[in-house]
Amino acid sequence: MSVTSRPAGATAAGRSQKLSLQFGAGVWGLQFGFLLPVLALALSTLLHANNVQIGIALALYNASGFVCSLILPAWADRTGNYLSWMLVSSVATFALAAVLILSGDLVVAIIGMVVVGGPSGVGISLFFAHMRAQGFTRKDIIGTRAMFSLAWAAAAPLALFIADALGARAVLIAVAVIAIAGLLTVYVLRRNAPPAVAPADRPRDDVTGSFSKIRVAAVMVAFIVLMGTANVVSSSMAIFAVTYLHLPGFVAGIALSVAALGEVPALLVLGRLSSRFGPIPLIVSGCIVGVVYYLAMAVVRDPFTLVALQLLRAWLFASFTGVGLTFFQDIIPRPGLASGLFTNTQRVGSVFTGGLIAVAGTSAGWSGVFVLGAGLTVVAMIITILAGAGRRRSPQPAAQQDEDAGSPSELGGADAAEAAG
Repeated sequence: MSVTSRPAGATAAGRSQKLSLQFGAGVWGLQFGFLLPVLALALSTLLHANNVQIGIALALYNASGFVCSLILPAWADRTGNYLSWMLVSSVATFALAAVLILSGDLVVAIIGMVVVGGPSGVGISLFFAHMRAQGFTRKDIIGTRAMFSLAWAAAAPLALFIADALGARAVLIAVAVIAIAGLLTVYVLRRNAPPAVAPADRPRDDVTGSFSKIRVAAVMVAFIVLMGTANVVSSSMAIFAVTYLHLPGFVAGIALSVAALGEVPALLVLGRLSSRFGPIPLIVSGCIVGVVYYLAMAVVRDPFTLVALQLLRAWLFASFTGVGLTFFQDIIPRPGLASGLFTNTQRVGSVFTGGLIAVAGTSAGWSGVFVLGAGLTVVAMIITILAGAGRRRSPQPAAQQDEDAGSPSELGGADAAEAAG
C-alpha cells in the first residue's frame, strides 16, 4: 500500500505531533535521569538504610520493573491504547517520589518502591510503543530516542549537583514536578494523535512476526550480552581510570560525558541510515566498532586516548539502544511487548555486567575484561546475523515505505489505521 492522499493541513499536524513527541521524550529522559541516581542516596540519607538494605531495596525495585515491563505494555497492546498506561506510569512516578519524601519508615519506602516503582519505569517503553503503533518510521523513533538520551545525559549530573547542594529530598521534589510535566505531555500527545481506531485483528502468538520464537529468543540473548558488555564501561569507568590507569577521577567523568553526548549525533545519523540499510547491518556496524573499542580499551594508558575512544562507544551504544529498539519492534508484532522485552534485555544485561567486571579481580585484570568483552560482542554479532538470515519478510507499513510521509498524522484515515496495525 502506498500513500495516495493526505488531508489538508496534515503536514502541519504531523510536525506538531513530532514536536510533541520530542518534548515528551525530553521530559521522560529528565525523569529517568533524575530518579535513578538519587534512589540509593535517598535510602541512605533520608531513611538511614545500610548497604545491605539498599541492595535489597534496589533489587526488589528492579524486579518489579522487570515484571511491569512485560505486563503493562502487553495489556496496552490489547487495545492499542498506550497513552492511558503512560498516565499510570506518570502517576506512579509522582507517588514514588512522594513515598520517599514523606515516609520515615524504611519498610514502607521499600514497599512503595515495589508497588509504584515498577510501573513508574514503564513509561518510556509505552512511549516508543505508542510511536510504533502510530506508524512512525525507524528514523522518527531513533531520532526521538536521541532526545531522550540528551535529556538523560543532562539530568544525571544535574541531579547529583542538586543532591550535593540541597540534599536528596530536593531531587525527589524535582522528580515529582517532572512527573506532573509527564502527565501534561501525555495530554498533548493525546490531542495531537490521530483519532483512535479500533485495533485490527492481532496475532494470538506474541512473537510470531517475521521471526520465529526461537529466532526472537536468540536475538534477546544476543542483546543481553551486547547491553551487558556495553554497560561494563559506564559501570566501572571511575574504578578503571583511578585504580588501573592512575588518572584523576574527573577524567572518568569527562570520558562518560563524551560518550553520553556523542550518542546523540550517532543516533541521528543512524536514524537517517536506517531506512536505507535496515537494522541488522547497522547493529553489525555497532558490533564491529565495539570490538575495536574493547580491544583499544585493553591497551589504553593515557587520558587523551581514553576520552577519544568514547566516541566509538557512543556509536556502539547508539546502535544497540536506538536501532536495537526498532529491530525488536520489527520482529515482534506487538509494539508494547516489543518495547518491554527490549527494555528487559537492558535490565538482565546489567546483571550480566557484574559477572564480567568480576574478571578484573583475576590475573587477567582489566585488559582481560575488555578482551572478553570483544569476544562476547563477536559471538552476539554472529547470533544476530544468523537469526536474521532467511527470515520471513513481512510487508513494511506505509509510513516505512514512504519516508517522506513522516508520521501517521500525515496519512489519510484508513491508511493511518493500517499503518498503526
